[in-house]
Amino acid sequence: MGITDIIPRALDRASFIYRPTIQQGNVVTQEQVNRLKPGMSREQVRFILGSPTLRDVFHDNRWDYPYTIGVGSTPKEIKHLAVFFENDRLARIVGDYRPQAPDEQMPAEKPRVVKVPDWEPEKKTLLGRMAEAVGLDDDG
Repeated sequence: MGITDIIPRALDRASFIYRPTIQQGNVVTQEQVNRLKPGMSREQVRFILGSPTLRDVFHDNRWDYPYTIGVGSTPKEIKHLAVFFENDRLARIVGDYRPQAPDEQMPAEKPRVVKVPDWEPEKKTLLGRMAEAVGLDDDG
């Protein structure tokens, strides 16, 4: 272990140094993978998963979706998904996620609708309106 290893490790353990949570790549959920079906077009796969993070110009039939999240320089979670195409149709899926059988799938959560009442400004008193007329109001 050299000096180049000692300093970063010591800084990672120091409590006074801020280490932000770093998220990189595409977030892919099991629900998204369950929606993938063999024979889907590239556009359909892109609609479900988003644009791939990695596209190799030498292997045009493979799209990669890596994902890491961690604090500072230490990743806590590393996930990877690769989709392969044959004749521009989805052929197979490789990685940390696999499509689940329909009986194993959790039902999708229904979106929650929150109703927010319209905002109405506070009514001003006679004294407040007079102060506003001469430019002595709190708003300006």
